[in-house]
Amino acid sequence: MNIYDTVNRLASEIKESEEYKTYKDAKQKLNSNMEIKNKVQEFDKLRVDTQKAMLKGESNSNELSVKLQNLYTELYQNEIAKNYLDSEMKFSVMVTDINKIISEAIKDVLE
Repeated sequence: MNIYDTVNRLASEIKESEEYKTYKDAKQKLNSNMEIKNKVQEFDKLRVDTQKAMLKGESNSNELSVKLQNLYTELYQNEIAKNYLDSEMKFSVMVTDINKIISEAIKDVLE
């Protein structure tokens, strides 16, 4: 079998996966509610800023962490945001697992 056929089959199977479908549906629902979408975008930006601050050892990293946790708690009170964040995580784990499997298979030539 041709490797490209295999990859195309994998792509189709990803699109048929429950993780993909659930994430896509949750993303569509999020996009239909601009207030919640903006909060999730704020959360994503704050998450990146917090990670950067922690890596740099900046003094405001604790303050950002508290703010991030508070926003996360607020988002989890909303069903649309909660479903989106949960499905995003599950989809991300699936994609990470796929990448890990592929990387393991070819690690001997990557080292």
